[in-house]
Amino acid sequence: MSEPVDPKKVAALNAKLESLGIRGEDLEEQFVRGSGKGGQKVNKTSNAVHLRHGPSGIDVKVHTSRSRELNRFLARRTLAERYEVEVLGKKSKEELAGEKKRKQKKRRRRRVKPPAGEGDS
Repeated sequence: MSEPVDPKKVAALNAKLESLGIRGEDLEEQFVRGSGKGGQKVNKTSNAVHLRHGPSGIDVKVHTSRSRELNRFLARRTLAERYEVEVLGKKSKEELAGEKKRKQKKRRRRRVKPPAGEGDS
């Protein structure tokens, strides 16, 4: 069976966590039972990941996959994103997408209106 997460992505994520100052010793990791689709596999195994960063107090729970390793990777990635937003003050992906939408709507509103008198019958 192949590994669920590419080792290059894991290495890149570990480098990002290190650059943010998030150490492995500061993380409390628990594997809990998830819920939802997946049937017997989900009901019998503890593959949902609950990750807590002690110094910042950020909690993340991920259960998007039936694979424990993939959920571990996604939890760490989510924790890094939330750390950037909450502690470092960077804008989240959702905020950036919202700003992009507002700019697009603003450009559309600035369309030139036809001069007065044209189109009148």
